[in-house]
Amino acid sequence: MAERYGIRGDFLLHDARFRDLVPSNGFVEKLFTGTRWAEGPVYFPAGDFLLFSDIPNNRILRWVPDGAGAGSVVEFRRPSNFANGHTRDGEGRLVSCEHGTRCVNRTELDGRRTVIASAFEGKRLNSPNDAVVAPDGAVWFSDPTYGILSDYEGYAAEPEYGGRYVFRVDPGTGQVEAAATDFVQPNGLAFSPDGTRLYVADSGASHDPQGPRHIRTFEVTTGGRLRGGEVFATVDVGIPDGLRVDLHGNVWTSAGDGVQCFSPQGNLLGRILIPEPVANLEFGGPRGNRLFITATTSLYACFLATSGVWARSLRVA
Repeated sequence: MAERYGIRGDFLLHDARFRDLVPSNGFVEKLFTGTRWAEGPVYFPAGDFLLFSDIPNNRILRWVPDGAGAGSVVEFRRPSNFANGHTRDGEGRLVSCEHGTRCVNRTELDGRRTVIASAFEGKRLNSPNDAVVAPDGAVWFSDPTYGILSDYEGYAAEPEYGGRYVFRVDPGTGQVEAAATDFVQPNGLAFSPDGTRLYVADSGASHDPQGPRHIRTFEVTTGGRLRGGEVFATVDVGIPDGLRVDLHGNVWTSAGDGVQCFSPQGNLLGRILIPEPVANLEFGGPRGNRLFITATTSLYACFLATSGVWARSLRVA
């Protein structure tokens, strides 16, 4: 039997191990509201701020903390070319997936933008959705068709290369390589703490009730090739969209009822209950233990008893 947990009962425990990940006095805060579809949160430790997308409103927003931790939000970029998911690379640069330009680009430290990927085999990409940077510097991204289905989150258009792939951009040559080609709608993606496994959400059930609503896991082999692809976990409410992995290897994924947390073996440990469907999430804060959650009209956050993988360098023996 699942158990409500935390000061306000914002957490639902399915497994006793979830108690080690969520403080008993924890709770969820609403930090901001006013978006049409909040997505793509990415935290920048060097500046202690969070960027996130408001896709239909064609803007990227910037959240900065205040003394009480609630913070404030201002526009960072408008128009954003209907930007969706973001990540940061090893040099602290913003990497963005844009529906409007149908490309993945990087914002240089001086503000210039560099296109990382815009085509595959001479044909335009669909609408890059989410991205992650591998330990070797390769940029991996998902390319479903959501941004070209209508004019709501991009510009309606026909797919050109005939699939919905997960791509890898070689860090040496810049070549765009198809890494996985058997998804219905590939979405969020994240690496295991050691970089040897890649988790990818398939949110095909968004437009087909019989479609997939699961996360698959792949072994990353030499040269950035993928092996396997078995189903790791299935979301039972809504669909999986963005996801993150903590330093213990637990997978935290968006869902229709909030955030669902799975062990490295794929067991459902617990949920963070959010009153709106969640699109994406990000570990942030100076210690990497604050989970930022983009959920339809609002930005939420809660502190956890675990941290994002990037924060392990902050831990002391």
